[in-house]
Amino acid sequence: MTETPHPRLGLTVTHRRYVPYAHAHYGGSLVDGAYTLGLFGDVATEVAIIMDGDEGLLAGYSDVRFLGPVRAGDVLEATAEVVRIGRRSRELRCSARVVARAEPERGESASRVLEPPVTVVEATATLVVPAAEIAE
Repeated sequence: MTETPHPRLGLTVTHRRYVPYAHAHYGGSLVDGAYTLGLFGDVATEVAIIMDGDEGLLAGYSDVRFLGPVRAGDVLEATAEVVRIGRRSRELRCSARVVARAEPERGESASRVLEPPVTVVEATATLVVPAAEIAE
């Protein structure tokens, strides 16, 4: 007997956000890794709302990899894709890419679109929804 895959398997949510200079935490206008993990929380929340009609709870991250710098002035694209669905849990593949980057050496407000975008963080997240809230 072949199981039919869940219709929401593969659901993908993407948000874009400009990284303000107020979030620069280190020299070179670098932003700490927690900033991107917060964006993953935002896309995970939308996944839970779409799938289950509830914000759910982000239970944890695994396999977090910081692959490149995030800087103030970047435009980040955070994506979560549903890769596994349990009774109350959802496993998400998360990635963050820089789609545009400031170029202060060219001028105070200079920036450019990165083609292709640069992946800077990848992680696996586990999202849990309350049993009473699961939409059938």
